[in-house]
Amino acid sequence: MRAQGLWALAWRRLRADRVAMVSLAVVLAFLLMVVLSASGLIVADWEQEVGVSYAPPGFAATPAAGTTVTPAAPAAPPQALPDNVFDPIADDIRALRAQLAARQGHGGAAADAVEMYGVVDPLADDLAALRAQAGEGQGGVVAGGGRRATLPFGADKWGHDIIRKTIKGGETSIVVGVVAALLAVGLGTLFGALSGYCGGVVDDLFNWFYSIFTAIPSVLMILAVAAVLQQKGVLTMVLILGLTGWTGPYRLIRAEYIKHKTREYVLAADAIGASHWRRMFGHIFPNVSHVALVQMSILVVGFIKAEVILSFLGFGVPVGVVSWGSMLNEAQNELILGRWWQLTAAAIAMALLVTAFSLFTDALRDALDPKVKQ
Repeated sequence: MRAQGLWALAWRRLRADRVAMVSLAVVLAFLLMVVLSASGLIVADWEQEVGVSYAPPGFAATPAAGTTVTPAAPAAPPQALPDNVFDPIADDIRALRAQLAARQGHGGAAADAVEMYGVVDPLADDLAALRAQAGEGQGGVVAGGGRRATLPFGADKWGHDIIRKTIKGGETSIVVGVVAALLAVGLGTLFGALSGYCGGVVDDLFNWFYSIFTAIPSVLMILAVAAVLQQKGVLTMVLILGLTGWTGPYRLIRAEYIKHKTREYVLAADAIGASHWRRMFGHIFPNVSHVALVQMSILVVGFIKAEVILSFLGFGVPVGVVSWGSMLNEAQNELILGRWWQLTAAAIAMALLVTAFSLFTDALRDALDPKVKQ
């Protein structure tokens, strides 16, 4: 019977861990959400203003969507609202025009009335359009433009549905966090493997680059790269974070390769004629891949947080693009007004993804660790 390989054994160990499988399902659900959002199959209309400004969540004690908003019932019947709630003196202007027309008579009164109408009420056409949009009702005012007074997860100050905005923001944040972490871990692993395995001049060269990058504080390095690129966007943030975050994986992978390159299984591979590239990535890397996975988990979490910082400093997503970072940035001012739902939605989505991803990568690290025997 043929013995199972490293990856087959790791998958068997992983399937036995229920927490790992549940975490994998959550991560895959988020990734599927990103694909569907990017393709436009879901939340393509997230910018549609479906609710009133700062519409509270549906479970709050507010009137139902589309119903008439009326004051509390007083002892006496409520007085009817004026014809135009946007222009409370419209009735007085109309009466004034009627008096002027009666004084001047009907001959030539039309021109005078039009002239007076233009002088006294220059915004009449705009107010008429607002009345049509507002949908005046007898005894109350319905939410204007078909906007809803409440939404299941609330709305922001522009009336955007928070749940749709959170899904669309997750597309940006997850792409930035995962792709930038893949870039950083890929560069760190490649540089660390070359440095640790080859040694000599190659090791000195990569250590020189490593010393330069680590001598500069990470925040200043990120801002320096952002200033050089001088362009906002998802690709820019991926490059900024990926090109500045490879130093941690490099240091750990280099140390592992220095330790493993003299092991018996590597010397045996050399004896049977395996190439240097095959020894580096076919024999050594599977035995140190758990280190790269741990770094991947840490960097995804850190890069999602870094996207928040970049958006706050003005180097993040451009205007018109939403992310969890931009949502948290907006929520700072909303909390002062007691509008907590945007912060809650973004924070819960971020915490759920980060927790699931961390648990899954921890389980995958244990499954790939050759020291763990099951």
